[in-house]
Amino acid sequence: MNKCDQCIVRQLSSLKALNKEEVVKLANSKTTRKIKKGDAIFEEGEITNGVFCVKDGVGKLSKLSANGKDQIIKLVKSGELLGQRSMISNEPANLSAKALADMEVCFIPKTEIIDFFNNNNQFSMNLMQSICEDLKESENDKIALVQKTVKQRLAETLLYLHDSFGENTDETLIVQLSREELAGMIGTATESCIRLLSDFNKLKLIELVGKKIVLKDVKALKKLAEQL
Repeated sequence: MNKCDQCIVRQLSSLKALNKEEVVKLANSKTTRKIKKGDAIFEEGEITNGVFCVKDGVGKLSKLSANGKDQIIKLVKSGELLGQRSMISNEPANLSAKALADMEVCFIPKTEIIDFFNNNNQFSMNLMQSICEDLKESENDKIALVQKTVKQRLAETLLYLHDSFGENTDETLIVQLSREELAGMIGTATESCIRLLSDFNKLKLIELVGKKIVLKDVKALKKLAEQL
């Protein structure tokens, strides 16, 4: 029980509303899984029958586009829950979840989550709030696609990677996406993304170290991202 009680997922997610008795139930029902880099936690269209807690590592939520490309919708890190919306709506997963780096996740069966949902008002409120925040984030992404230029969206995404996941000791971003993944996140062709990164490099906003990226001028990137 202590492990679940002290877990970062419980501290940062809707699970923080669970009482001691419920935490014991959670500890007895969960299973822990190690997910290797590149492997799936669940696939689009799969019935998940529960939620996944990200205990460690970084993952991506993505959708297969009509042309067969895997487009990243969101990145996830330790402390987050996956699969709650499709579980509540009783639908198959709308997105795939895969590991960008080795991950450790815990799986909590749907029966337990629904039980918490029905008997703990604060838990159900927290869960609904989390789903609403995801929806708001999705709406903001749609608005940004229309209102911001590709250049602004790239600056915004690089800042997001820096602020959310941090940098290595050599100042390169910890989460390194492929050029194709980065292009998918900002809604442009891979060639355009490569060209923009090269422009940012020339302007000394970033430095390209092989396939890795260093943010050299965070202030200028913020100014560019917020331009109207």
